[in-house]
Amino acid sequence: MRIITTILTLFGCSEQTKKNDRGLSKEMEAQLTNSVEAFKNRPIYKVLTEQIIDTTSDENLLQVVFDNLSQKHPADYEKEYETVMSWNKSRQAIYMIWALEGEVNNGGYNQFYFNSSGQFYKHLPDALKLVGATKFADLTKRANDTFEKENKKITQHQDGTLEGFSKSYDDNPLNDFDTEFYDLYKTEKLQQIQVDYIRKNKKEFIDK
Repeated sequence: MRIITTILTLFGCSEQTKKNDRGLSKEMEAQLTNSVEAFKNRPIYKVLTEQIIDTTSDENLLQVVFDNLSQKHPADYEKEYETVMSWNKSRQAIYMIWALEGEVNNGGYNQFYFNSSGQFYKHLPDALKLVGATKFADLTKRANDTFEKENKKITQHQDGTLEGFSKSYDDNPLNDFDTEFYDLYKTEKLQQIQVDYIRKNKKEFIDK
């Protein structure tokens, strides 16, 4: 989804050619198709080496590292927390931040806490600080505090149904943090901050 969003951002405003029934020009449709195919066929490394990190572009490095970490999970995802917490702090940070970023960009902090990624919420401020994303660390710490203090109100409609989850966004005190996150995202390049951290600490990520 991140790839599709990026392409639409790059081409959506300037493209004036004939569009298909999905609102995309033929050029944009081809770009999307090629990008999705490239993503599906991307190399996934079970063993991450220094050479792989050094020869991977900044654009792809975060995905390469996350894919490698995902390969380390047992088949039983109920052991996700136990598995992640057995890694070094650097690997933990990249994995947790990826989860936070994906959830908040998709459905806000409310979705982050609701889904299984929320099991890492207490660790995320330190993870963000570790990689140098201090402003995101402060924001997430404040969101965590609100989640804990207002938990009864935030979760009162979350009865396991889609309707209940949707209703939980109404007058949710976490909504303001979403706005802060999206605004901060425009000025603080969270993905590049992580890429820079990985390059400076690559030995923390290599398997051999």
